[in-house]
Amino acid sequence: MSNIRLIVYSIAIIATIVGIPHYVAEYLNVAVLNTDLVDYFFYVFNDLSVIYIILPFFIIELLRYLYLKRLNKDVLLDSAANIITIFAFQAIEYILGGLFILKLYTFASDFSILPHLPMNWITVASAILLADFLYYWEHRLMHRIGIGWATHTVHHSSPHFNMSVAYRFGPLDGIFPLLFSIPAVFLGFNPFLMFAAELFVQTFQAILHTEIIGKLPKPIEYIFNTPSHHRAHHGSNKQYWDKNYAGILIIWDRMLGTFEVEEEKVIYGISEPLNSVSPIKVFFHGLTRFAKKLGKVKGIKNKILVFIKPPDWMPKED
Repeated sequence: MSNIRLIVYSIAIIATIVGIPHYVAEYLNVAVLNTDLVDYFFYVFNDLSVIYIILPFFIIELLRYLYLKRLNKDVLLDSAANIITIFAFQAIEYILGGLFILKLYTFASDFSILPHLPMNWITVASAILLADFLYYWEHRLMHRIGIGWATHTVHHSSPHFNMSVAYRFGPLDGIFPLLFSIPAVFLGFNPFLMFAAELFVQTFQAILHTEIIGKLPKPIEYIFNTPSHHRAHHGSNKQYWDKNYAGILIIWDRMLGTFEVEEEKVIYGISEPLNSVSPIKVFFHGLTRFAKKLGKVKGIKNKILVFIKPPDWMPKED
């Protein structure tokens, strides 16, 4: 799909998602939701899902590995490394300043270019839908530019696929969402709702990291992102590269030309395998490789291009 068509389609999708709640707020009388009720909804799904979905599934997966005689030292150490990366990621987030990030959301709200939307179920649904579409583009960007892949490669570097992999984060993974979610607040959405909606999308995608669930009924597979679609996304097989970026709805991939069905057995990992379960190496390997590549490239212009060109780009030799 051409870049112009991608831009036109994306603008049309965003305009539609944003336009609906603003139209409803202007012309229809929809009951305002209790803020505490909205907060509780996101608390149950975003925060408590670790207890009632992630951990139970991970235990079942370990039992499955045991049954299949695949539970070994490598799986256990890899899972431990995954958990350690989430703590390292959260430490960086704290150092960068969680309060500063929330202030960015509030600042954006103060300078909104559209009227502030009331808190009703249509606004909440639209915020989740918008966060989901923006996540698609955030995710696509992290795959398609050098500095994005330098951090996101951490998430893809595991040769296994289970719930612990969902929490395998890179050092800069908290930066890229801000490039998309902060501008969304300028469109009239409550900053805390937008932040919660973004977490909602990420939590939904987290529960897709499993081999236990096969393919679901066709209507679900057609509309929603599923474990099958996300397994393909994590494949190092060439036909799976840069496919299925979706968070909740796989229709974004279908519409924008990045969908791939899971057919050939998925080989998890990256094209240049890491072959390590060291948490430090796992967490920093992308930035280390990026720095080495940057050192090899000559010229200021080419060094800048390394940041924004695809990960496999190298300047042509004279």
